[in-house]
Parts: sequence; C-alpha cells; structure tokens
Amino acid sequence: MRNDGQSPSLFDEAEEQAAQRAAPLAVRMRPRGLDEVIGQRHLTAPGTPFRNLIDNDAPMSLLLWGPPGTGKTTLAYVVSQVTSRRFVELSAVTAGVKDVRAAVDAARRELGMTGRQTVLFIDEVHRFSKTQQDALLPAVENRWVSFIGATTENPSFSVVSPLLSRSLLLTLRPLTEDDIREVAERALSSDRGLAGKVTLHDDAREHLIRLAGGDARRALTYLEAAALGTSVIDTGTLERAVDRAAVRYDRDGDQHYDVISAFIKSIRGSDVDAALHYLARMIEAGEDPRFIARRLIVHASEDVGMADPAALQTAIAAAHAVEFVGLPEARINLAQAVIHLSLAPKSNSVIKAISAAEADVRAGRLGAVPAHLRDAHYAGAARLGHGEGYVYPHDTPEGVVAQRYAPEPVGGRTYYEPSGHGLEARFSERAARIRAILRGDAGDQGDPKDVAERGSE
Repeated sequence: MRNDGQSPSLFDEAEEQAAQRAAPLAVRMRPRGLDEVIGQRHLTAPGTPFRNLIDNDAPMSLLLWGPPGTGKTTLAYVVSQVTSRRFVELSAVTAGVKDVRAAVDAARRELGMTGRQTVLFIDEVHRFSKTQQDALLPAVENRWVSFIGATTENPSFSVVSPLLSRSLLLTLRPLTEDDIREVAERALSSDRGLAGKVTLHDDAREHLIRLAGGDARRALTYLEAAALGTSVIDTGTLERAVDRAAVRYDRDGDQHYDVISAFIKSIRGSDVDAALHYLARMIEAGEDPRFIARRLIVHASEDVGMADPAALQTAIAAAHAVEFVGLPEARINLAQAVIHLSLAPKSNSVIKAISAAEADVRAGRLGAVPAHLRDAHYAGAARLGHGEGYVYPHDTPEGVVAQRYAPEPVGGRTYYEPSGHGLEARFSERAARIRAILRGDAGDQGDPKDVAERGSE
C-alpha cells in the first residue's frame, strides 16, 4: 500500500509526467493530432484516403514508405491517438515471429474483452523475412489489429505480395526546409519542448536546417543537444554540440555556382581527390543530391562520352539510388559515380557532334528527306515514289549498304569525330570504315562484313 499520501491515479499521472519530461525532445514533440503533423499534406488533408480512414474510425492496414525522419512513426502514433486505439510498436530489427504472434494474441484478447482495437506498428518492416511477414497475414486478414508498417525501401520489392495487396500504400515525401524550420520553431516555443527558454540565432537555425537534410527527428536531436546548459544557441554552439562545422554555402549565391563549377572541372581534369572534396562540401552544406546527380549524368556524356560508355550508366544508377535510398546512404553511390567519371578516359566528341549538327540545322541546311527513306506504309505512298530503291541492311550479308541517308545539303558532313581515348579508339576506326562504305569510296577499307562486325569484339 502506498504511503505517499497520493491516490494511485494521482501517483500514476505524476509518474507519467516525469517520464514525459525525461523523454527525448523528438518524442515529446510528437504530434498528438493530424493538425499538428508538419508536412505530408497530400496524406493528411481532408478528403484524402488516409484522412477518411481516420475520420471514419475504419479498420485499416497501411504501409508507410518514405525516407527517415519524414513522420512514419508519428503518423502511426497519431492514428492510435485520434482513434483511441492501443499502440503497440515492434521493430523488425529485433522482433521475431514469436513477438509478432504475442502482440497479435494480446490484441485479440483486448478486442474480445473490451472491444478496443490495437494499432500494431512494425518499424522497418522490410527487414522481416518472408516467413515473418506471412505471420502478420491472419491478423491483417481478420482485422484483429490495425496494421501499420513503415519502410524506407520500395515495398514492391521488400514486402510480400499478400501483405502488400491487403494494405494501402502511402508514400511520404521528404520534409522541405520550411517544414524543418516550423519543426524547430514549434520545439523552441512549445511547453512540451523548450518552452521559450532557449533562443536560436538565425544563422544557427539555417545551419540546423541544412544539417537536418529533411529529417525532423535529426533536427530535434541536434537542437536538444545544442540547448544543453545554455539559453542562447549560435552557430558555434551548434557546431560544438553536433561536431559538424558550418560550411559556407549559399545555394542561391556564388558558393553554389563556384563549387559546382569546380566540381565538374575537377572531374573533367581527372582529379578524383578534388572532385570528392567538392562532393563532400556540397553534401555537408545541404545541397540537393538530385542536383548533384543530374550534373553527373550530363558530365558522363559531355566529357566522357564514348571513351567510356559505361560512365553514363553509372551516373544514372547513382541518380536512381538518390531517389530510392536518399541521404546519407546515397552519398556512397554519388561518390562511386564521381570516382568512375574522374578516372574514366575523357572525350567531348559527343557534345561536339550534336552541336555541329544543330549548327547546320539552325543555318538552314535542311533539305528534303531522300525519297527512298520516306514512309511507305500509307495508301498512295508508292505512287509518290516513297521507299522506292531502299535497301534493307539486314537483307545483305554485309549489314552496311552504300546508300544515301542524309539530306542533300549535308550529305558529306561529318559531325561525330571520335577521339583516340579509351574505348572510343575502337569506335573511331569503325566509324571511318562505315562512312567510306556509305559514301561509296570504300576502296581498300576492307570487307564490309568485317567492318560491320568490327568494334563489337
């Protein structure tokens, strides 16, 4: 029996308040209703499928897919709060089939005894094996629980089809800078947060936003660390708290253009170390990784081109990784692309070729499409002579036919002039031999069949 003079209810309430005060800032600031959720308005706005499920207190099975810190756990918690359901959280990193079944059994008992439903939240559900995910199916199928799974990986590849087909897939978007700014301001002023006892300087606020990288949890964690033992947070205080120096970088000013210029020129100059320095500088400053990836894709064709055709594939793969994985992990993929492009042999023949062709078009060197190349598939085309005399290259042993393809004004123009660098040296010889055949002056260029096959060896 308690002898503290308090009733059990008052004691429990005081204990809960003490636990709340001791909780991390990110936990204390977790929204308690949909109107407190920052960002994700495409999911929480009135009339959306997610909002309708909550407003109608309907049974649900949800998969929340999005980058870290975008609010997956928050949305699951809000569902339980708004609908007055029990909230049970399991992490796929540590939980097994036994834990899942125990949680489901407890939910069934609660449902049978009190009629109260349970939100079963599985964090990182993509880490569950097929067997573990299959163990969830009876509970989802029979609506013993309101299942909510969170994943940072594409559910189409990481979640079993039966569970995926029974769940509403909701995609969460990265939080914007304005969203993170609002998160910080709310934490500074809210009684559940820092209650107006801490002042955050403007420059420190912008540095915090860059460090957060769209992750609200990270922003609150850094803010809490910086606020320890001080009432004023400037950039120096924030740097010491998170051990991350503020990088001078204005994404709308000179630093943005100067650094990306130096980055591309370092890759073009094959200085892999300098290129990696500028990559790290941009990432640390909070540059949009999609912008970096786009520049790498352009550079792969502009400055590497046919000297190493695989460079473009690497750059595109890195861009996909940025979309699917996100930072911080995608920095590894970007670094791999930077290393590949920096060390690759260089050629600007591709951009010179298309620029030369564009120059002729703009100068009016157009001419009519040769009659034998024109479309001959419609009625009356044969009467106009369309397609007459065209030789289908695959019908010949050589695979290359001496016939005219370009319009008359540019019939003898050469746009693509391969370099002798890397793999392009092989294309250089092949292009010269094929041009000689097409223009009817093959001479001693060799057998056409050999020319067609050369370069694929």
